[in-house]
Amino acid sequence: MRDRYSRLYVHLIWATWDRLPLIDEEIRAPVYRAIAEQARRAGCEAMAVGGIADHVHVLVQMSTAVSVGDVVKSMKGGSSHLAPRVLRPGAFFKWQGSYGAFSISRTHVPAVSAYIHNQERHHAENRLSRALERVGSR
Repeated sequence: MRDRYSRLYVHLIWATWDRLPLIDEEIRAPVYRAIAEQARRAGCEAMAVGGIADHVHVLVQMSTAVSVGDVVKSMKGGSSHLAPRVLRPGAFFKWQGSYGAFSISRTHVPAVSAYIHNQERHHAENRLSRALERVGSR
């Protein structure tokens, strides 16, 4: 096989600084778009982006040319640059340094995507994956 072929899916989670509720309705969509754009620039595809005011989940189809750490650094950096400089000039916005990364199989992509897209409802109804929601809160 001469051409690279891969189907690598990673569910990423990271939190805002001290789990502060920094991602409100006003900036949520532009921050999520910035995260997806940074993934694309890294050669990856953000298949789902969602979360609530204090953390974000991203399902990424990874490229074989970039590490998980590098794509996370790019997504976090691009979005944290956008918020205080463009969306709310001078306002505080910062991600925690840590993140969680969980590889998933192709068959689990639809379920994980749905979990990510429905974060607000899952939190409101307390139907959460405790293992995933604890990331960044330790």
